[in-house]
Amino acid sequence: MKKILIISDGDIGKHFVNRVIQTHTSENIYYVVETKAVEYEEYNPARFKFFEFDPTSLHKLANILKMDFVQVIILMDDETEAKYTLKNIRSLKSKVRIILLDSWGIENTDPDTVLVDSKEIVASRLIDYLPNVPVIAQNVGIGEGEIMEVLVPFGSSFVYRHIGVIEQKDWRIVAMYRNRKLLMPSRRRMIQPNDLLVLVGQPAVLKSVYRAIKRELGQFPEPFGSNIYLYLDMDLSNKETIKELIRRSIFIHKKFNHNLIIRVVNPSDIDIIQHIKEQVSLDVIVDIKYDNTPTDVSFFDDIQNYHVGLVIVPKETFNHTETRNMLYESHVPVLKMADKSFSAVKDAALILSDNRDLEKISTTIYDISEQMGFNINLYDYQNEHEAQKEQVIEHYYNLSTIFSKSIKVIKENENPINVLRQKDDFIHILPFTFKLTKKSYYSFLSTDSERLYHKLDDYHQIFIPVQL
Repeated sequence: MKKILIISDGDIGKHFVNRVIQTHTSENIYYVVETKAVEYEEYNPARFKFFEFDPTSLHKLANILKMDFVQVIILMDDETEAKYTLKNIRSLKSKVRIILLDSWGIENTDPDTVLVDSKEIVASRLIDYLPNVPVIAQNVGIGEGEIMEVLVPFGSSFVYRHIGVIEQKDWRIVAMYRNRKLLMPSRRRMIQPNDLLVLVGQPAVLKSVYRAIKRELGQFPEPFGSNIYLYLDMDLSNKETIKELIRRSIFIHKKFNHNLIIRVVNPSDIDIIQHIKEQVSLDVIVDIKYDNTPTDVSFFDDIQNYHVGLVIVPKETFNHTETRNMLYESHVPVLKMADKSFSAVKDAALILSDNRDLEKISTTIYDISEQMGFNINLYDYQNEHEAQKEQVIEHYYNLSTIFSKSIKVIKENENPINVLRQKDDFIHILPFTFKLTKKSYYSFLSTDSERLYHKLDDYHQIFIPVQL
């Protein structure tokens, strides 16, 4: 059996020894040194040996340390005495593992000594009781946020979604609790309001996941970012297009009530540059790129530095293959503006396909539609894959109940793209997946409505990443 030495002085030490007595394990023998003897009830004399002496005494410690201990735990109220005790033990046992409760910020360079910060433990425990703060496992793993539990609120983007359609890159839902009962996650299990999810993953990723789960309507462009970014390449757009784009972008920025950043690359027209500079205000920033930094490098720097949550580009820019790939790699929603009135848009048009990516971006679609005042229309081309589509339709109906926003399902025997080309007052919303980065002529024989997005090139379109 393993021998463990506990050096206890004060209330915390007494409480710890009581907790150890209550563990009822038979694998360890505990030797407890106290400056003043304490009476404990119902302990097993075969497992607990008590001693009363001053642990700062090197001579007295040397006698008990003649035995081999796998671990020493120090819980003392006085900083000086704790340091002397630690020093004495280390002089007698250079390699024994020592755990010391530190309430003072003691410096430590010894790899075999672990300082447990008592103030951090209390603060972390109290934070767990604050609303809208993630609960992070402190005593499991490395305790840096790689294990987290999140309560799913009623209006969350995760409610009524099947676990199998949630993109889980660098993180996983490993358990869920419903009505205080453990449920093992499976691809077909649907998340309900007030479910408690246990997540495992990279700490930075889990922070984003937490924000996504807690997000309710009215937050877009969160969780992707907080600001709107108009990307103007003067080599790809003419003067009139740029002026209209700025006007429409300011309209959108006011609707979402987030800052607008106007980024200009390849500046060439002095008059239009002056027009752009005139738009500067407290919530409109103009940033013109004059240096030779590669376009993609400066773009990705902007996404991070400006905390961009929505990129706006004209269709000419989006149709440029290299730029479209760059936009895809940013993992930020992209609004591709066409040469049509944006204020006249009434409907958000979604075309159901043979996958369930529309389910992954559903709450973002509801959020955009709510803030912009769009109706949501789902177009179902009745040819094949109806089982997949019905599950997506059911999901949207569930969300319509949660968000009190009705949807319309339009079943078509004709290709919905052809139907939509006869309308004017809609915006096409679709998932931004890798297949959209390919050149349009590769989709010539395709029946995938998402790959055929360019057939609606003359209409406004929003491309939403399926990953968080």
